[in-house]
Amino acid sequence: MDETTQAAIIDALEEMVAEVAPELHGRHMYGGQMLEHEAGVAATAVGGYFGYNAHVSFEFSHGARLSDPNGHLEGKGKARRHVKLRSVADIKAKGCAGFLAQAVALG
Repeated sequence: MDETTQAAIIDALEEMVAEVAPELHGRHMYGGQMLEHEAGVAATAVGGYFGYNAHVSFEFSHGARLSDPNGHLEGKGKARRHVKLRSVADIKAKGCAGFLAQAVALG
């Protein structure tokens, strides 16, 4: 993935987060952006987004508890799940706003 596409996806995610969950606090961590209910308190993390060579990963700390009828969430761990984004259009197509709203509601 080229840097321009990655930056566009991250910018679009930031806009979506500001619209869907303006109460979340962002913190640069692990080479990406963590999203927390309480700034600087890792235990309150909802998830985050991280750029990789081939995609941007939008991750959810308690993603295994999210409803995913269309099967967009990936991962088999005990708690975390993620969505791989390869274009700005994937944010909407893969239901990221809905996943974020669910994740915030989990507390």
